Amino acid sequence: MKQPRLRMMAAVLLAIGAASAQAQSPSPEAIDAAVRATIERYELPGIAVGVVENGEVVFARGYGETVAGSFDPVTSKTLFKIASNSKAMTATVLARLVQQGKLQWHDPVVKHLPAFAMHDPWVTQHMTVSDLLIHNSGLPEGGGDLMLWPEPNLFNRDDIVRGLRHIKPAYGFRAGYAYDNLLYVVAGEVAAAAGGASYEELVRRELFQPLGLAGCRVGEFVMSEAGSVAQPHMRDGERNLPMREDADVVPAIASAAAGGIRCGLDDMLAWMRNWLLPTDAQLKWLDATQRAELWKARTPMPISAQRRQWDGTHYYAYAYGFRLADVDGQWTVSHTGTLGGMYSMMMLLPDRKSGFVFMINGAGGSARTVLGTVLLKLFTAPEKSLGVAGYADELAMPAPAATTTKPKLPDIAKRKPVKASAMRDWLGVWRDPWFGDVRVCEAAGGVEWRSAKSPKMHGAVSRLNGRYLLVWEDEAVDENAWLAFSGSGDVRTLRMAKFDPDGDFSSDYEDLAFTRIGDCE
Repeated sequence: MKQPRLRMMAAVLLAIGAASAQAQSPSPEAIDAAVRATIERYELPGIAVGVVENGEVVFARGYGETVAGSFDPVTSKTLFKIASNSKAMTATVLARLVQQGKLQWHDPVVKHLPAFAMHDPWVTQHMTVSDLLIHNSGLPEGGGDLMLWPEPNLFNRDDIVRGLRHIKPAYGFRAGYAYDNLLYVVAGEVAAAAGGASYEELVRRELFQPLGLAGCRVGEFVMSEAGSVAQPHMRDGERNLPMREDADVVPAIASAAAGGIRCGLDDMLAWMRNWLLPTDAQLKWLDATQRAELWKARTPMPISAQRRQWDGTHYYAYAYGFRLADVDGQWTVSHTGTLGGMYSMMMLLPDRKSGFVFMINGAGGSARTVLGTVLLKLFTAPEKSLGVAGYADELAMPAPAATTTKPKLPDIAKRKPVKASAMRDWLGVWRDPWFGDVRVCEAAGGVEWRSAKSPKMHGAVSRLNGRYLLVWEDEAVDENAWLAFSGSGDVRTLRMAKFDPDGDFSSDYEDLAFTRIGDCE
């Protein structure tokens, strides 16, 4: 079934070219107005926005502050976490290695990483480098992300490579789409093994240096040497509050290949132009064959009703680190990035040699959706645009009553603390085969859940509506969790679930299966 679907997508792409002929040219005034309206609507602390038209930068501007209230302005050189926009860079490092003959896209992963294993031994032997990049592995959405976030933690890349074998699949291998991050970490380790250097060194050597991305950072760096660095923010009532602020020395992180690169606007625009209007030197750096491989549709993706309505999308697929879609009859290549108070989007219209990129350092999920739509419409169908207010209003509308089945969440303020004496059967040390150990032990007159390898994950256990509830004490942890204990004697288990079933998929508590291994002492 998959091959006919991909052939149909290819036919759609052929039809897109004609629609691209009638080019629209967004003015700097229109771009600036859209950005300012988005800042006002969503009260963003800072944003950097750049636009390329016909291969040339026509707009590059920073707005707001790197830290709310600091008066330190966002500029075109301010570093932002580009989060999952890093995936395209990881895929490009691999493309460079393929071009150099150091690996092949269809090499088995175990050829380069003998310790790699998935839950199913057959999948282990047949998973290729290509499979690592296209979200069709069978892993549950966000499976294992608790080894990556919240940061910093004590999980390393070897833990991830070895932990994957314990995560049960949610669907068949190569049988569907579910976004994951861990396999991009594995892809980074494949690159390191084939390239003879760490992932970080390969990114610097194979991407940053030849493309002149001098401001970008990957791995450990010193804040004082990096220049302007935006910090993530959260909304607290009417205020933007900095969160997860960087230390003086920013450490290397295990998740770099999935979402750990930082860049400023100038470098992101240079990265974009490499794809839209490459120079002869850039075409030698990465040839047409590998560029085509990176943008070839691999895994069909679901198309939301909103995307169909706003963009007229018929075709949506994942490639190697990029997403492909038709929008108003024009071909787009894009990706987004989301990482705790940082949001980004890069959108390319290759037939037009045009596109845009922006990076936000605040609670900008809806802002990204709205601004991305408005900026794209300036290119594809300005006469159809609803503008910032129109798209924001539609996005804020509740779902139709007929399709709203989500039950109301309990009032978390009504939870009651529990005493250790009431949980004596469940106190102790618990172990999950990939997440490691946690302690459920008496603390401060109550009961605390604390992870051994993810230090920010700790909180008090309480009771709410007859269930155990874990509320995190650190703001870096996004989703509170229900706890379900069962069993007796030497066979006791602990399962977890998100307090909000529709919460961030990276809080993949449902993939954890703890067994009790000892006492608190």
